Amino acid sequence: MNGVDLGVQEFGRRTDALILLTGGTTMLSWPDSLCERLAAGGRRVVRYDLRDCGESTLRDPEAPAYDLRDLAGDAAALVGALGAESAHLGGLGVGGMVAQVAALDYPEAFSALTLVGTRAVAPGPVDDDLPDHDGDVMAALFARPEPDWSDRAAVGEHAAGSARVLHDDPDQARRLAERIWDRTPSADPAVHAANQHGTVFAHLDCAPRWREHLGEIRMPTLVVHGRLDPFFPVGNGEALAAEIPGARLLVRDDMGTALPESASDGVADAMLGR
Repeated sequence: MNGVDLGVQEFGRRTDALILLTGGTTMLSWPDSLCERLAAGGRRVVRYDLRDCGESTLRDPEAPAYDLRDLAGDAAALVGALGAESAHLGGLGVGGMVAQVAALDYPEAFSALTLVGTRAVAPGPVDDDLPDHDGDVMAALFARPEPDWSDRAAVGEHAAGSARVLHDDPDQARRLAERIWDRTPSADPAVHAANQHGTVFAHLDCAPRWREHLGEIRMPTLVVHGRLDPFFPVGNGEALAAEIPGARLLVRDDMGTALPESASDGVADAMLGR
């Protein structure tokens, strides 16, 4: 498909309406409990890894030969490859950027949109009216030395430490990092970093801008954001909800950067209502 293979995992019955969850960057960014809750609500749930992550095609995450539009095209092509006419598309973090562009470029492929912990501009300098990363938090994160990527436990402990800075659950972050480590297809530190931190986006061409076109989205849209998020502060989610016609904003007071397992029921209920 589009010259690449994408790692996918399915929950629920194949005859049910499709919810497609874009990895941010690996599929495991979407908690198992949320996928199971959506499936119990009568949906076929498919989560997938972006290119250069997880079980998807691995080439070179430090020099990707594709751009953001190609990743959006992957999402649309995957809907057809799964035998569906359309899907409710979910994007989390950088995956939310993929989802926004996919909804704009391929509106016929998607029936609804959920954007979690993301923003309306690409990685890099932020628009003047949007809150940027918290400076103190970023300084604390960059001051932490990288772990020994060959040591599963060290990678898990590093993730737990970063989670404390990002207002996320350290235990959940540790378990997630260890699961991602288990699925990382190379011992190369750059590949581990791409899987754990989505560093491929630092090298990805995300032009042209899409924020000015958000008003063209006509599908039901849910925006979920953590009030405690220091990486993409909540004003980014508020802007998305204001600029997409009819979008519903769900702000979780218990959520930082990651989607906590404790939020699965509430977020699933909101998604099933779209």
